Amino acid sequence: MDELDKSQKAMLYMVEDLNTITSELKNERRKLKAANHELEAFTYSVSHDLRAPLRAINGFSKFLLEDYTEKLDDEGKRFISTICENATKMDRLITDLLNLSRISKSEMRWTKIDMTTIVRSMFSEMATKEEQNIFDVTIHKMPKVFCDFSLIKQVWQNLIGNALKYSSKSATKKIEIGAVEEENEITFFIQDEGAGFNQEYKHKLFGLFQRLHHENEFEGTGVGQAIVQRIVARHGGRVWAEGEINKGAKFYFALPYSR
Repeated sequence: MDELDKSQKAMLYMVEDLNTITSELKNERRKLKAANHELEAFTYSVSHDLRAPLRAINGFSKFLLEDYTEKLDDEGKRFISTICENATKMDRLITDLLNLSRISKSEMRWTKIDMTTIVRSMFSEMATKEEQNIFDVTIHKMPKVFCDFSLIKQVWQNLIGNALKYSSKSATKKIEIGAVEEENEITFFIQDEGAGFNQEYKHKLFGLFQRLHHENEFEGTGVGQAIVQRIVARHGGRVWAEGEINKGAKFYFALPYSR
């Protein structure tokens, strides 16, 4: 009888603990929901309230250059050009941050995608006519995979754009894209022979605002690889990279065979 009482008491304690945990989880869920509403309001504000003055700065600066160019000396023109460049850069940064915030909220639309077709299409879209002529590009046949078309398109957009950008100053302009099928996942890769990076800092590659090259060397906002990482994570995958300074880089992302 005593043993039964002990068991009943133990069960009661467990029920009480579960009720407490459930209550705490509900509170945390309410807090998270409120935080998400605040984030949405902030995103809207960034999208509308911050972009309008930036575009005004850019627009009026251009008017100065166009309408008052004869009254400005070379130094004055340089100052106004710098204002325009930084306003444009800030607008691009806002766009990237908005894209990053939308990735977590967008509904996933799973379809079977032909990766080879997407990559060829994205390379044609990203590369200029000159780049298409001077780059030696190899796109291997890749397997189809279940994923969200618009999100995976952004992954390739960022990866191909980076391969082109960081190879722009290299003597060897070569890009190879392909995939390796493994037991539970498919690993896609893109390899270039461009500026590369110090392997010691590879853990920073996919962090927000993390740049391994000075923006005077290569322009960018430091958001693109964070977008890649977040999209791949939403697909249940992983990302990583290998590189060596002035000897190129190889970026990977692995997706599971099924969601």
